[in-house]
Amino acid sequence: MRDYDLILFGVTGYTGRLVAEALLESDIGGLRWAFAGRTQSKLEAARERIAQRFPEANAIPLVVADVTNEQSIQEMARSTRVLCTTVGPYALYGGPVVKACVEEGTDYCDLTGEVGFMRASIELYHESAAAKNCRIVHACGFDSVPFDIGVFAAQQKFSERFGRPASTVHTATGKMKGTFSGGTVASMAQLMDTLRVEKQARRTLANPYALVPGDTGPDRNESRDVSYSDAHQQWTTPFIMAGCNTRVVRRSHALLGKPWGDDFSYTEVMGTGTGTRGWVRAHAMRLGLMVFMTVVAVRWLRKLALGRVLPLPGEGPTEQQRTEGFFNTFVHAQDGSDALTLRVTGKGDPGYLATSRMLAQCALSLAKDELPSRYGVLTPGAVLGDSLLRRLPRVGVRFEVV
Repeated sequence: MRDYDLILFGVTGYTGRLVAEALLESDIGGLRWAFAGRTQSKLEAARERIAQRFPEANAIPLVVADVTNEQSIQEMARSTRVLCTTVGPYALYGGPVVKACVEEGTDYCDLTGEVGFMRASIELYHESAAAKNCRIVHACGFDSVPFDIGVFAAQQKFSERFGRPASTVHTATGKMKGTFSGGTVASMAQLMDTLRVEKQARRTLANPYALVPGDTGPDRNESRDVSYSDAHQQWTTPFIMAGCNTRVVRRSHALLGKPWGDDFSYTEVMGTGTGTRGWVRAHAMRLGLMVFMTVVAVRWLRKLALGRVLPLPGEGPTEQQRTEGFFNTFVHAQDGSDALTLRVTGKGDPGYLATSRMLAQCALSLAKDELPSRYGVLTPGAVLGDSLLRRLPRVGVRFEVV
């Protein structure tokens, strides 16, 4: 028997603390769990801060582990059934943790939206994780739960209504309020630096089926143009997270055994509204995205922006800003003339509060719920779909047919 059911690694960071609070807000009766981080003193300080709101946190054990110390990571993985980590960028710090979890047969979940890291994880560990009957579940935050589980739920509803799955699903984001996290910016900066020097990384990112090695299908790379969507009846523009979310959805479909057909197609955009105002907003958002990506990609511009315009890792919005945030996403499923639209809504800043709650529920699902006997390097939709559809409404993330 292991010492813990769940260890939260990275609790000394901004997002890690939010995940700890999200776990304490949840039904964790009987859960044996611990906080983990790099140094004892910082762990104690983080626990004291969390205990100001949740006094019961004072009783939570502390585990010291450092990604630069392989033995400490191995011992941490060996001591728990599930390891949840917020320590990123994952391309820099995630590999040793995944490796240890696979070797120890420990379930794992994270917040990564880094396609290159997930592809490497699949190539290195999918087969051995499956052999060890452990689940490595990436992309458990706003990247990519609302979209991955949104498609999963839309296909369930579509099949119930029409007796077959939808052949195409097209998602458009609606109104949302929130900010980029410092960790997301750091991950994007790491990606840009990698793409600059590694040709293979550029090829991987350009492959719409990058997370299903060797697979092909009808989808191509995301459009960079402004266009009008007949499905959503509004103007649309490129969505910055589509490069990750679309690939996660396609991997979910493959891991589930392609229940939606060999020609299943999935695309994702940002909705900007109707009429002239929607058209103008679409072009403005597209221009803003281009400027943002340029700032992140060019090192000297990035250096000027970090801490001024862009948040540093460990920084984040105030509690009021986090609670005032929200998101809306519309998942449109269609086959022939039959169509259905599912609305996914979330309370809280998408990149912080909503993300921390989604990761917490993924971790609890791995630790407490009866799940399909599916193992390896997985996605939320491939193994946690039904569980999350029960859990997420409790934390303000809802899936409802329009």
